[in-house]
Amino acid sequence: MSALPPSPTPSSPTPPPPSPPRLTIFGRGSYAEALRIGEILRKETVGGALLVAAAMVALIWANSPASESYFALRDFTIGYAPWHLDLSLGAWAADGLLAIFFFLVGLELKREFVAGDLRQPSKSVVPVAAAIGGVAVPALIYAAINLSGPETLHGWAIPTATDIAFAVAVLALIGSHLPSALRIFLLTLAVVDDLLAIAIIAIFYTSDLHPEPFLLALLPLGLYTFLAHKYRRFFGTHAAAAWVILLPLGFATWALVHASGIHATVAGVLLGFAIPVKRSKPSGGPEAGPGLAEIFEHRFRPISAGIAVPVFAFFSAGVAIGGWQGLGAALTDPVAVGIIVALVAGKPAGILGTTWLITKVTRARLDASFKWIDVFGLAILAGIGFTVSLLLAELSFGQGTAHEDHAKVGILAASLLAALLATTVLRTRNHQYRRAEEAEQVDSDHDGIPDVYQQDRPAG
Repeated sequence: MSALPPSPTPSSPTPPPPSPPRLTIFGRGSYAEALRIGEILRKETVGGALLVAAAMVALIWANSPASESYFALRDFTIGYAPWHLDLSLGAWAADGLLAIFFFLVGLELKREFVAGDLRQPSKSVVPVAAAIGGVAVPALIYAAINLSGPETLHGWAIPTATDIAFAVAVLALIGSHLPSALRIFLLTLAVVDDLLAIAIIAIFYTSDLHPEPFLLALLPLGLYTFLAHKYRRFFGTHAAAAWVILLPLGFATWALVHASGIHATVAGVLLGFAIPVKRSKPSGGPEAGPGLAEIFEHRFRPISAGIAVPVFAFFSAGVAIGGWQGLGAALTDPVAVGIIVALVAGKPAGILGTTWLITKVTRARLDASFKWIDVFGLAILAGIGFTVSLLLAELSFGQGTAHEDHAKVGILAASLLAALLATTVLRTRNHQYRRAEEAEQVDSDHDGIPDVYQQDRPAG
């Protein structure tokens, strides 16, 4: 008689597969990135103080009994006419000095997405999307307020930009101990929306395009790019060579782009994008050092923050208000109303709303160290639109027009109001920021890297 087969034993249930880790917003990046961003923001703090001081001097001078001398200085023309470079000092500041600022924007953005923490899509999606929201919503609000006026509607792009120098100057003034993750977010947000602003300038504010000079500009730009990549180590270690060889090529590119009818600051971004981020490793030598983009950033940041932007602010912020009656007329102009509402309300709504939407779509969550009030305070701070907004006001309405003057008043009022509101919100959280800052300085194993930046590293 054959034996019965053994009865099957019940098998244990298969455990469900582990769920993928949720995306964390405002988590700490690398320590090297935190150090680099901290150094940039320290320079921008000084630049922001100079910018505010220059704007104040311009406002006082333009509304003093000696106001005619201010406008005579701003409108004084100098330059070589055959090259279409006989420009006023104000135009030289807007077209020339701001090209240095946008050169740094190009450098910073390329470095972030090639070698920085933002090369990871999980870390770049939030600031990029927030910047887009922070550009789109203010533009729509301004357009809605000025929909009935075709002439004033032309200024829709004015409230789209964030002035990082002014913003970090406010942070320094209120003594905020903003953690590195929020500082990195603020800087990235400002850089991305500066790039969006320059794209808007190139596309929507080029009315008289001359293709020949622009095509000719590709020749010095191409040679500049080739030399910067081919001899990146040479230019990185020999500063004089960069000034003698690359600077003339950069100036030729800038002059030809200016002659083409495209705003010359676009050339600054193109030249910044052309600089290599990573330095080539010498054969048989040590590890590659910092890239040429990082070296140039160190060399040009003081020039931009200490000279270019403050001088531009000096020539652009001076507006004759005309006493209380003139101030009232300016603030009731739909141009100024649109700018103030768009920057103070639209900018934070676009940034905060887009960030919140990402958390819902991707099931992401804020880092445990932060709350939504922190994002709100940062979004209000991003409503400080000054440098690029002043440039866009001039491009929208023309220098010296009534609408441009009213736009300047709106920009100044909105930036001041955003600074005050951000100060109120961020100061309420300052004790939490101070504790986070203290935690970021603890280095119990004395290896030169704070412990909080090593917690997520695998052992071994």
